[in-house]
Amino acid sequence: MSAAPAYSEDKGGSAGPGEPEYGHDPASGGIFSSDYKRHDDLKEMLDTNKDSLKLEAMKRIVAMIARGKNASDLFPAVVKNVACKNIEVKKLVYVYLVRYAEEQQDLALLSISTFQRGLKDPNQLIRASALRVLSSIRVPIIVPIMMLAIKEAASDMSPYVRKTAAHAIPKLYSLDSDQKDQLIEVIEKLLADKTTLVAGSVVMAFEEVCPERIDLIHKNYRKLCNLLIDVEEWGQVVIISMLTRYARTQFLSPTQNESLLEENPEKAFYGSEEDEAKGTGSEAAASTAVPARKPYVMDPDHRLLLRNTKPLLQSRSAAVVMAVAQLYFHLAPKAEVGVIAKALVRLLRSHSEVQYVVLQNVATMSIKRRGMFEPYLKSFYIRSTDPTQIKILKLEVLTNLANETNIPTVLREFQTYIRSMDKDFVAATIQAIGRCATNIGRVRDTCLNGLVQLLSNRDELVVAESVVVIKKLLQMQPAQHGEIIKHLAKLTDNIQVPMARASILWLIGEYCEHVPRIAPDVLRKMAKSFTAEEDIVKLQVINLAAKLYLTNSKQTKLLTQYVLSLAKYDQNYDIRDRARFTRQLIVPSEQGGALSRHAKKLFLAPKPAPVLESSFKDRDHFQLGSLSHLLNAKATGYQELPDWPEEAPDPSVRNVEEEDLSLIETHVGLLGEYTKVPEWTKCSNREKRKEKEKPFYSDSEGESGPTESADSDPESESESDSKSSSESGSGESSSESDNKDQDEDEEKGRSSESERSEEEGKKRKMKKRKKEPEGQEGGSSSEEGSDSSSSSSESEMTSETEEEQAEPASWRKKTPPSSRSAPAAKEISLLDLEDFTPPSVQPVSPPTVVSTSLAADLEGLTLTDSPLVPSLLSPVLGVGRQELLHRVAGEGLVVDYTFSRQPFSGDPHMVSVHIHFSNSSDTPIKGLHVGTPKLPAGISIQEFPEIESLAPGESATAVMGINFCDSTQAANFQLCTQTRQFYVSIQPPVGELMAPVFMSENEFKKEQGKLSGMNEITEKLTLPDTCRSDHVVVQKVTATANLGRVPCGTSDEYRFAGRTLTSGSLVLLTLDAQPTGAAQLTVNSEKMVIGTMLVKDVVQALTQ
Repeated sequence: MSAAPAYSEDKGGSAGPGEPEYGHDPASGGIFSSDYKRHDDLKEMLDTNKDSLKLEAMKRIVAMIARGKNASDLFPAVVKNVACKNIEVKKLVYVYLVRYAEEQQDLALLSISTFQRGLKDPNQLIRASALRVLSSIRVPIIVPIMMLAIKEAASDMSPYVRKTAAHAIPKLYSLDSDQKDQLIEVIEKLLADKTTLVAGSVVMAFEEVCPERIDLIHKNYRKLCNLLIDVEEWGQVVIISMLTRYARTQFLSPTQNESLLEENPEKAFYGSEEDEAKGTGSEAAASTAVPARKPYVMDPDHRLLLRNTKPLLQSRSAAVVMAVAQLYFHLAPKAEVGVIAKALVRLLRSHSEVQYVVLQNVATMSIKRRGMFEPYLKSFYIRSTDPTQIKILKLEVLTNLANETNIPTVLREFQTYIRSMDKDFVAATIQAIGRCATNIGRVRDTCLNGLVQLLSNRDELVVAESVVVIKKLLQMQPAQHGEIIKHLAKLTDNIQVPMARASILWLIGEYCEHVPRIAPDVLRKMAKSFTAEEDIVKLQVINLAAKLYLTNSKQTKLLTQYVLSLAKYDQNYDIRDRARFTRQLIVPSEQGGALSRHAKKLFLAPKPAPVLESSFKDRDHFQLGSLSHLLNAKATGYQELPDWPEEAPDPSVRNVEEEDLSLIETHVGLLGEYTKVPEWTKCSNREKRKEKEKPFYSDSEGESGPTESADSDPESESESDSKSSSESGSGESSSESDNKDQDEDEEKGRSSESERSEEEGKKRKMKKRKKEPEGQEGGSSSEEGSDSSSSSSESEMTSETEEEQAEPASWRKKTPPSSRSAPAAKEISLLDLEDFTPPSVQPVSPPTVVSTSLAADLEGLTLTDSPLVPSLLSPVLGVGRQELLHRVAGEGLVVDYTFSRQPFSGDPHMVSVHIHFSNSSDTPIKGLHVGTPKLPAGISIQEFPEIESLAPGESATAVMGINFCDSTQAANFQLCTQTRQFYVSIQPPVGELMAPVFMSENEFKKEQGKLSGMNEITEKLTLPDTCRSDHVVVQKVTATANLGRVPCGTSDEYRFAGRTLTSGSLVLLTLDAQPTGAAQLTVNSEKMVIGTMLVKDVVQALTQ
């Protein structure tokens, strides 16, 4: 009945009106036809003179091949149509021949002459199709013919044919690897091609045939970088992957000097300032300091690659975005890698298959560069519709991104995930909680308490996974958690999951000295059910029996012997062997060996706590985005990512002669027409354009510093954007006229170019000397501060041309006024009108009203009258000044700060900080203001108004607001004068991140009930004799934390309440003190990290 399917296949044929319907003839494909007549109708259609019938027949034949049917018996009939003039028929004939040429080699060879004629056809599509079929006929005897055809096609006028030649190279190489040398010559020729159509295909051929021959890339490197944005998407992926490996062999690592640059950034910075401001007096000191700390200068070709691939992060193809992301991760300086995070997060909106690959790579990146993805934490939250694999990968990323700042948010997410119906996902979530507890010590107890609460969950799998994770966490500090071990011991009656039961038995055996009464009883119960247990549980029962025999033989001797006797006759040989081994080791006998004397050391040896690590930790040695990285195993054909060279190879190998560069003028389009190449592809002309359009390029490049580093400073970016646009408008006419003369300039040669560059260099120096006395030092210093943070991007940009390398100082001086001076002038003029009134007015009226009314309300509700008012007000007055800038470091400028605990008028979410300035030098200090801050994500600063002048011996106070985003991360910023910059840092105690809240006793208890479980931190302490009166306790607590006292009916209990400034989360503090001095401190808060740190600070204050 093999002919049955043929009827359904072939019955669909239809012809035009008045033509016989061959396909509907029952004899042609019916059930009762014989095999030799099966394809007669198709053969007849192929033999007719009508192209429409031939086309219909070929469509049906190709459809049969696509469905896996055998159509080899039609080969002679199809081959006859190779010479058909109808292009559609010829294409389908070629498709058929590619499929069956290997099986019918003799007949295929008969059509070789037809293909050779096709290679000379005037139609480029026929030439390309003939070459494609010829290279697909895998017959060794025609290798010389194929080689000749590829060589001819590589010189074809049509880029489409040259592209097909590049595709044919790997096919010929796989058929006969002896042709490698000749193929490399063709690849070298095609690499020099200037068209975007060929570039991707020839690089693919290069990767397949000779990836080790990087010398072929040298001359074409810049051309490939410039053409990259116009190549088709799959070609872009191949080129980027190749250039990643090329760059790793030809350039120095951009991160090699980062440790040196981070050691003492202020020293070199001040040295350069002195060099510019004080003149020759400090030149010697600066010259000695700078060479020792020479900043990393990026190779211009390295920068060219990074700059030309960056726009591709906006590509519609996920593969291209992923390729650029891996290139930046492997090649870019740390300050610039951040730009890929946003593009990768965008890909998470694609199909689940794309998400899976992207998340695999993000999981690897987030281990080394965690800060890059922290702003996008919410993008990795898990949706209920996500597949399990995606959920587990997102969970991995969330765990990698967890730190002390965001751990409360992450743990709240995890609590939600535990209620999921997806059991694998729930198990992975519990393991993630365990990893968070391991990595972040401050939340270890909180996570442990939360996991213990999960032990009462109805779902057995949740309980079992919790037990396994608790076991790992308890190994880190078992002495503190005897109660948890007892609680786990009680679960042995209910938990049936073997792994969980085994974990509980291991814990009880390992720490049996902490539960001396419970352990023997657990062994008794397990001995009862020994024969019904799983193998893994039986092995742990034997271990438990052995450990108890060694530590408590009086109670467990008989039980141990009973268990070993049961195990001796078990069906599993592992258990029988373990029983025999254990008996000989622990039970003393006359013939006992030397090991029995060391039984305690063997069984009860201290064991290291397990390290809970990410499964992606060691994957970064594979190139990101590769199949090997996805599988975490080296795949066939994978090429290792080379290590960075110790010394940079000679960069001159990438220089191209000017004659060759002139060829880039034009290139051939897709269909053979010539098109004009954009000016930006001309490497030689870029230098001239830089010189002619200097104001425009200097502004745009100055602006690209912060943009490329991390897109972290939108304000400065917008300022520089507006300024650069105004300047570029004035320079447009000149640049257009200059562009028209470029061809003439190019013919005049290098000599005129060098003369012009010298003249322009002199002009720039003269402009610089004129501009310096005009009072722009403040702007330049602030800009240079931002430059120091992204020194790698700045340094390489200045080194793009020789003229810019010759005078980097003048280049840098040109940019700051554009981004700083105009706004600064406006701000000063506005502030002059107000005469600095806000700082003096701010601390006066609203705060005192709040505090006095709060004190009055609380005064009548407590047992003691007098202590309460001072206790509420004393922290405002009692917090001492802290040094921000020492007199020596500040060259006479002394800066202190205090946390005023007053509401900040500009933003209620900000902490109000009073900055106290005093001038101990002999000269006035002018232009005190805050420079451009480089702040962590979430933290923001409200700057104080600029102080115009501070006379010698004079002092001033300013108020600034800082939003710490409910974290104790330091706010780093610059205090600037007209001549200097000082890097300073304010780190808040956790008690200053909140504001007092008044509530009744019932409200307090109600809110405390909502914040139980993982949101509750408890600590026991002993109060010294000096800290047992109400007055002292209240004063110490409120001095440590900005909390309000809550009335309480009992004299031994103190309650305080507050809210965090940024998120408004409640912070409730309870101190239960006994007359003996024993006390228990409890803090309830959604912000678990804040709660943990607050407990630590309050305990320290009370016990001192």
